[in-house]
Amino acid sequence: MRILGVDPGSRAAGWALVSFEGPPRLVAAGVLRPATNTPFAQRLLAIHDGLLAVVERERPDEAAVERVFSGVNPQSLITLGEARGVLLLALARAGIPIHEVTPAEIKKTVTGTGQAEKEQVRRMVLSLLGSPSGFSRLALDAADAAAAALTHGFRTAAGRRSTLVSAAFPVVRPRVGG
Repeated sequence: MRILGVDPGSRAAGWALVSFEGPPRLVAAGVLRPATNTPFAQRLLAIHDGLLAVVERERPDEAAVERVFSGVNPQSLITLGEARGVLLLALARAGIPIHEVTPAEIKKTVTGTGQAEKEQVRRMVLSLLGSPSGFSRLALDAADAAAAALTHGFRTAAGRRSTLVSAAFPVVRPRVGG
């Protein structure tokens, strides 16, 4: 399975493709950075089209998108929500199944604590993915996207394992009464 992680943003939207065929491996990563001197609607169009191009080129099976964190000021929250909306639209338009992960869930999965800083997340992502060549200078936004993909991949793998265990060892309940 190949999971595309997405870290939404209107000035910089990170993306990372992680393969779960064997041990998790970072296949590709980057940051969509629209020109800051363009109108906001044009920046949204640029990140939409940029993510569609990534999806067409990389062909992910699923996507893991970070949810909006509500601890920022209201105007920033609205702007981030609009950027996230066009990224979700691009994935939906491409027919990619979308899974949402919270920032705290991502941090806890990757670092062991829901309060980790961005640099700590980046170091752990590189450690978990074996610090592949060419990715030693992974941008923070791309690292957050890889962390989202890892979180969904680990969650999905854990679900598959528990389903396999349940199938292999069904619970036999004793009959009560008759």
